[in-house]
Amino acid sequence: MHLKNQRRMASEILKCGENRVWIDPNRVEDVASAITRANVRVMINAGAIKAMQKRGISTGRRKHQAAQKRKGRQRGPGSRKGAKGARTPKKKLWMKKIRILRARLKELRDEGTIDTKTYRKYYLQAKGGMFKNRAHLETQMKIHGVLKEE
Repeated sequence: MHLKNQRRMASEILKCGENRVWIDPNRVEDVASAITRANVRVMINAGAIKAMQKRGISTGRRKHQAAQKRKGRQRGPGSRKGAKGARTPKKKLWMKKIRILRARLKELRDEGTIDTKTYRKYYLQAKGGMFKNRAHLETQMKIHGVLKEE
């Protein structure tokens, strides 16, 4: 049976697309006999015609991908866009490094492990980019006899 007109009228009444109009397969004859808008409204109230729920966009894949990224997956060279310096700017890396070095130097100075002259010397060396990280700074200090070997 052709229910094209009924489907069209129902979609206008229900304010949805024609694809979302559901017609009860057991009551097709009743719906086919509904040829006016009023008849279609009666069929809607009777439950022979309904608007189906909108199809949403599933977030399951996105949630799974986010979980994988939290574990450190999917971050290989094939997933990267942008240069190394664009993903984590050089300045940010420098700031992170220098703050750690300066904090350690202040700690040593305040403890009294190093005097202010030594502090100033290593502070300027750190500023000049002489040390890769905190461990490197401490090994250099041990080599020069500023820190005692533990």
